[in-house]
Amino acid sequence: MINKLKITFLLGVFTMLFSGNINAQLKKGQLVDGIAAVIGDEIVLESDVEEQMNYGKQQGASTTDRCEFLENLINNKLLVYEAKRDTLIDNRSAAIKDGANAKYNQLLSQFPDEKSMLAAYKFRNQFEMKNAIEKIDTDQYYGQAKYGRITEKADVTPNEVTDFFNLYKSQLPEIKDEVSLSQIMMYPKLTEAHKEELIGKLKKIKADIVGGESFESQARIYSEDQGTAPNGGLMKNIFKGQMVKPFEAAALNLQEGEISDPVESEFGYHIIQLVKKSGKAYDARHILLMATPTDAEITTAKQKLDSIRGLVLAEKLSFKDASFKFSDDKKTKFNAGVITGGDGSSKIERESIPGVISYELAGLNKNDITTAFDDEDERKRKVVKIIKIEDVIPSHQITLETDYDRIKQMALNKKKSEMIEKFVNSKLPTTFISIDGRYDSCDFKGNWKKESLKK
Repeated sequence: MINKLKITFLLGVFTMLFSGNINAQLKKGQLVDGIAAVIGDEIVLESDVEEQMNYGKQQGASTTDRCEFLENLINNKLLVYEAKRDTLIDNRSAAIKDGANAKYNQLLSQFPDEKSMLAAYKFRNQFEMKNAIEKIDTDQYYGQAKYGRITEKADVTPNEVTDFFNLYKSQLPEIKDEVSLSQIMMYPKLTEAHKEELIGKLKKIKADIVGGESFESQARIYSEDQGTAPNGGLMKNIFKGQMVKPFEAAALNLQEGEISDPVESEFGYHIIQLVKKSGKAYDARHILLMATPTDAEITTAKQKLDSIRGLVLAEKLSFKDASFKFSDDKKTKFNAGVITGGDGSSKIERESIPGVISYELAGLNKNDITTAFDDEDERKRKVVKIIKIEDVIPSHQITLETDYDRIKQMALNKKKSEMIEKFVNSKLPTTFISIDGRYDSCDFKGNWKKESLKK
């Protein structure tokens, strides 16, 4: 019951199935194997069951029952099947196919050639692999859309929250030590001399290419884009809107075979060669020199942040206003600098805080602000930060007084799960269901086997 309250029935499995990205779903060396079940015209593979069991274990699921994981997959496949029949849900087949092509090329950029990638993922050709990617994205889109349609009017009253708490309070988990944090983050600015050095180096590389060196060889030698450098800087089937604006504008203004002058983007400085343009897509090569700041440039950024910290401590500027005015982090600057946790709330478990930040917070209390320190963003780019401790929440048993919003979300999740379960049960009598004989011994919660036998 505790596990169901933390990740209630279908909601938790829905999140497991539809929150991953293509790199998490497609694993090197993994073959698609036998069919475990068919729901309508949707298929659950044995590899799907295995994958979700492994994911569940990683996430701390309390069960390893294969039958339970299969039933959860069948439930969600029924949602996908019904979503495709729902005329109020947009058909995005074309957009999903385009996205699958883009993801295919993202994966391809991590390998020296297509043959190596197909071998690593155990696909015979690009058609098979693109179909697999498209299937994953299709299930994600339609599953989320139908889930949203069924639960869009779900709500809980204060009385329902209280009733939920009183019914389950002895089973609710203890809350671990938490903090609420806000930040101001900056990318250290390169000096004009450093920028000119990078631009000059790219101009020299371009001149060498014009003089007879191949773009591919120069990309392998000089490009700092680790994803494309081994492949000669090549990116295939790039769709409009996929790349950052300065890159795309420069690439689409070129003639096939032409090479751009150095172009600045948020990643650094590029020279770009347009290889081919076809309809909505194009192929291009690029050489990237990243805008990696020097120690002196990082120190300058720290000094600026420490002066901002001084203004906040002197109450000449609020942390909220300083974040909006100075922070380069688009995810937090418009939210008073508040860093959100995995569940979207402002409360973060202390033990989940990254080591660099945890070290800087050591010994600090509520309303304290760190001195400026350097860190990396999710793309491994150098940044500098100051962080304020907005609140400190010691570990405690969950209560209505201290955790109302958390309990309300649990109660709402339970109601949504019940709505989904009711919907699924209403569709069982009219939906084709076939479950492989390997699961004859399963004691499913729903009437899946009974409905299967009727067909």
